Amino acid sequence: MSRALAGSAHVRADLAARGRQAAAQLGYVPDRRARALVQRRSCTIGAIVPTVDNAIFARAIQALQRRLDAAGYRLLLATSEYDAGREVAAVQALIEHGVDGIVLVGAEHHPRVAELVASRAMPVVDTWTNAADGPHASVGFDNRDAMRRMTAYVADLGHRRIAMIAGVAAGNDRATARIAGFRDALARRGIAPVAVVERAYTVPDGRAAARALLGRRDRPTAIVCGNDILAFGALAEAHAMGIRVPGSLSVTGFDDLDFASHVIPALTTMHVPAAEMGRLAAEHLLARLEGRDAAGGVTLDAELIVRASSAPPARRRSAR
Repeated sequence: MSRALAGSAHVRADLAARGRQAAAQLGYVPDRRARALVQRRSCTIGAIVPTVDNAIFARAIQALQRRLDAAGYRLLLATSEYDAGREVAAVQALIEHGVDGIVLVGAEHHPRVAELVASRAMPVVDTWTNAADGPHASVGFDNRDAMRRMTAYVADLGHRRIAMIAGVAAGNDRATARIAGFRDALARRGIAPVAVVERAYTVPDGRAAARALLGRRDRPTAIVCGNDILAFGALAEAHAMGIRVPGSLSVTGFDDLDFASHVIPALTTMHVPAAEMGRLAAEHLLARLEGRDAAGGVTLDAELIVRASSAPPARRRSAR
């Protein structure tokens, strides 16, 4: 009965269903503390994300929790607010609460994080990255390559005055990689970027950055953004300034939030497999905790989604 209620893979599906039905009829509630004592585990996984303001992290957390629930594990969630010190404190707190494993975002962490998890032989998985040389297993995608492909798409439309509104690179390896990918794509085509402006991931910051870029004498004809939230700000500011998108300006995002397909014009963006990352992170930790083989790293694909916010520059359209 206990294995059936715990969702063990060693119990046949029909027997597990009958066990859950019998427990429901009897009003039985399993004692997780007893199970933890027997297994010497808390059956709890910790996860630390930069913020819950961004729906892309919420999407991954939902998938992570769903898979853990099915295996009889609980999820404890903390946020770092893109601060390395906060992440260290959160890791320590999760360990003190007895979690069996931890999910992190990104490949670069304070050295103290490695010390803390090593002291408990704690299984850890990094998400949103495919860093093969990192201290932990990773489940994610190549941020540099994804932004390189996005920027190449914009440049190949014919844009030559291209700027980027990026996330703050300090302490954020994903933002750093995306800036590098942007520069890579332009360098390969002999194009000098108009500017790279780093801002916090908020709509007002996106608007402020776009206002500064669009006020320049060498005003860009395309703005590539480090995520959709910054792009929403850029679209709002272009509208407020009377600049038509994509007639006079192309704008692209990164993440493919649900709202990206509903703004006007719909946002060209890079689809990030957030839910798949959450599910596979859970699979990795469960495999390690159950003594099964676990892949050292999983690289997923980020997909370019072309929508109405991008087009060739006006002069090229006229020539055509």
